[in-house]
Amino acid sequence: MASKGQKFQKWDESLKEVIIELLKEGHSYRELARKYNLPKGTISTWQQKLWHPEKYPGQGQKKGKLKEENLTKEDWKQRYEILKKYQAFLKAQRERK
Repeated sequence: MASKGQKFQKWDESLKEVIIELLKEGHSYRELARKYNLPKGTISTWQQKLWHPEKYPGQGQKKGKLKEENLTKEDWKQRYEILKKYQAFLKAQRERK
């Protein structure tokens, strides 16, 4: 479990792809961990996420972000209406004070 304030290492996607390819060729976790100076558990996790994506739902998408290219005109209208209502609410709150 992570400690409060712990910093996590970010790994380059190209490195992940190279290691996954080497795993497919039959190299061991231990061998790759020594060669690339990575923890064995990290390599194991990458492999598990690739081969069993159903165990890791939501991985690969940032939380709270919508892909704007997938939004329809109706979605944009709905978002705009919500924004207008929220702005009216804020204005009413400011006037009340």
